[in-house]
Amino acid sequence: MSSPTGPASGLPVRMPRPRQPGRHRRPEPLVAPEGAPALVLAVPGVPSAASRGLAEEVVSIARSELPGLDARIGYLDGDDAEFPSLRSVLTGAAEERTARFEQARAAGADVKEPDGPVAVVVPLLAGPDSALLRQVRQAVMDSRIAAELTDVLGPHPLLAEALHVRLSEAGLARADRARLFTVATAADGIILASVGGEEAVQAAGITGMLLAARLAVPVMAAALDQEGAITSVAAELRSSGSQQLALAPYLIGPEIDSALLAAAAEEAGCATAEALGAYPAIGKLALAKYTTALGMASPQQQGTPVR
Repeated sequence: MSSPTGPASGLPVRMPRPRQPGRHRRPEPLVAPEGAPALVLAVPGVPSAASRGLAEEVVSIARSELPGLDARIGYLDGDDAEFPSLRSVLTGAAEERTARFEQARAAGADVKEPDGPVAVVVPLLAGPDSALLRQVRQAVMDSRIAAELTDVLGPHPLLAEALHVRLSEAGLARADRARLFTVATAADGIILASVGGEEAVQAAGITGMLLAARLAVPVMAAALDQEGAITSVAAELRSSGSQQLALAPYLIGPEIDSALLAAAAEEAGCATAEALGAYPAIGKLALAKYTTALGMASPQQQGTPVR
């Protein structure tokens, strides 16, 4: 038996650490509130094992940042069997919330009927794509479920960081701008490849400015889905003095056919980095969209260590 001042038996007992007073104290870890809406990641493109693995990794990152988060995956072109559609995932989330309420009430618990959104839908897109976003909105409307739809993930400085990492992994940029060593294959001009038309190009250009500041090389955005756009931008970069070009996909992956990306790079005569994929920033940005939609502070705003 132990007392507030220590163990009576002489055995060591771990005592609770007192909270540090003052404004410099470490904040309590943020957790998802009980009954909070689900985060539903809306995955574009043709469903595949690769896109499922990517989406699962993204939601795993989000869950690790916010313990207790109910995170789900819905596919815009899902078949409701192996790849559940966004509509069916929203419907399932609503049915589960209703069932929990009815079970609690049947057990005699004093609970109020749930209200507010059932889910927050986050499109797995780095930049705006009006056609894909129309699909997302239509799926939400067809579900007849109360759900919040967030903006796409970019532009954002974390996406510039992710692009930098993907370029460095391909040997097309130095890994750390703080270490002034050179990479023999480093590009002296970067083309950011986006999909979604002119609006997407403009949004990619904002992140491109942040990437240019990191790499100290010119960066220009171009539309993969506009014929000749990549080649035209490559010619513009070469005319301004850049000779060793690299194509950096401003894309997460599922939203584009990889063959289109390879063909554009070959036509423009430049090397290619990998798409952003499940880089940790993608999961953190998806969670930030969720917490912002609900008026919650994100783990980063709370000071939770970034893993």
